[in-house]
Amino acid sequence: MEARERPPLVSMAGVDKSFPGVNALRGARFELRSGEVHALMGENGAGKSTLMKILAGIYQRDRGAVLIDGRPAALGSPRAAQELGIAIIHQELSLMRDLTAAQNILIGREPRRAGGLLLDEAALNATAADIFRTIHLALDPRTVVRGLTIARQQMVEFAKALSYRSRVLIMDEPTAALNDAEIAELFAIIGKLKAEGVGIVYISHKMDELKRIADRVTVMRDGETVGTLPAAETPVETVIAMMVGRKLTDEAAEAPDLSAAPVALEVRGLTRGRWIRDVSFDLRRGEILGFAGLMGAGRTEVARAVFGADPRDAGEILVHGRKVDIRQPRDAVRAGIGYLSEDRKQFGLATGMDVRNNIALASLSRFTGLGGVLDESAMREVAGRYIETLAIKTPSDRQETRLLSGGNQQKVVIAKWLLRDCDILIFDEPTRGIDVGAKSEIYKLLTGLAAQGKAIVVISSELPEILRLSHRIAVMCEGRITGFLPAGTSQEDIMRLATRRNTDADEIRRAS
Repeated sequence: MEARERPPLVSMAGVDKSFPGVNALRGARFELRSGEVHALMGENGAGKSTLMKILAGIYQRDRGAVLIDGRPAALGSPRAAQELGIAIIHQELSLMRDLTAAQNILIGREPRRAGGLLLDEAALNATAADIFRTIHLALDPRTVVRGLTIARQQMVEFAKALSYRSRVLIMDEPTAALNDAEIAELFAIIGKLKAEGVGIVYISHKMDELKRIADRVTVMRDGETVGTLPAAETPVETVIAMMVGRKLTDEAAEAPDLSAAPVALEVRGLTRGRWIRDVSFDLRRGEILGFAGLMGAGRTEVARAVFGADPRDAGEILVHGRKVDIRQPRDAVRAGIGYLSEDRKQFGLATGMDVRNNIALASLSRFTGLGGVLDESAMREVAGRYIETLAIKTPSDRQETRLLSGGNQQKVVIAKWLLRDCDILIFDEPTRGIDVGAKSEIYKLLTGLAAQGKAIVVISSELPEILRLSHRIAVMCEGRITGFLPAGTSQEDIMRLATRRNTDADEIRRAS
């Protein structure tokens, strides 16, 4: 039988799935061939991850058929899927943070000695080290995951999936936390897996990756499959139109003249070990100051130090011209500073709580009466107002936040800080893992907040996003600010400063 006559490696048809208050999938279909990269696209909440979690045995479908090699597949559990050669790399990291990298990779499959009585640590670490070598990851397998960056944790997740020697590899936003060099290495590994006949499902919101990596693209919207097209012959605009069902306009807005606007935040000589080196900048009311730089440049470290999440060795912070002593996040919140972390699940939300309580979380004293009793009626009214204002898509304010899409979870975090009435907002990777439609809404929201006089810092690894949002751009390299650039600058100018180790103090002073 010729290869083209063989049944697809995976075939899913008529798949339905419902959760309380949500119809996640309605007659969804998907097909994967051996040795192809099949991009699965759609807005957050379109059903992509739900469909793939059914394939991976995490969710059970309500209706529909799933065939592997043309035969019905029993996918009653993740273990059952793994035994059929299906592995998934989740968008949200599923590592056990207090175990080592090697222990995470081989959890439940650890090599043993002494007749199976003892764990063979040497063999465990050697196996993990072999996998790391195949993906060119320089990492000691004995390293505890908690101490790794998000990007390195993502690579450990990838190594874990590879350890199953899978025939089907599902990758959910695999490049969200990777820099350009790491992405290039990942794509090289994907190319090798394709050559070995592995079928790869590639879920991503990054349109530029379609032409680089995908053979075919399937688009989902509102739980249904819109269509499947060859990636090389399909314009990105067509894919976007299929995803959102509407035209998006994300042209950069003209930067306002803020020279006379009062300074909301001043940072002087901020220093923390080797991560932050004598960083100084001003932020004016109504301004969006973008922070650009390669991974490890120190952008997030600056945000965390300003917010009091990490201690600083030196430096001063002034809010509205007054020096403030920020030693912990509560000091920053009292000074009117809100911080939206790059990891919203870990630091921004209580995902097991509902939307109402998450919105009120930073302002509970406002709703606390005698005896510490919460005024649920007032909380409901406020939550309803922000759900309407920010267009948060949720069945009700009692919906658990973990069940919302990534874009709507981000809006809940924003609502929390808006309720706190923070004058200064720091957004760290505000659209990571968010689709193009939700990105457009977040962009409009941020520019609208700036127009209201909020002072905003945006940290992003996506240069088009920095250029789209920023009135001014601070570029960092190896813990230092190497230059400030005006709105309308080029990606090349940003990269020149992002890779320049020596700081020209006079140039920085002139540009700022």
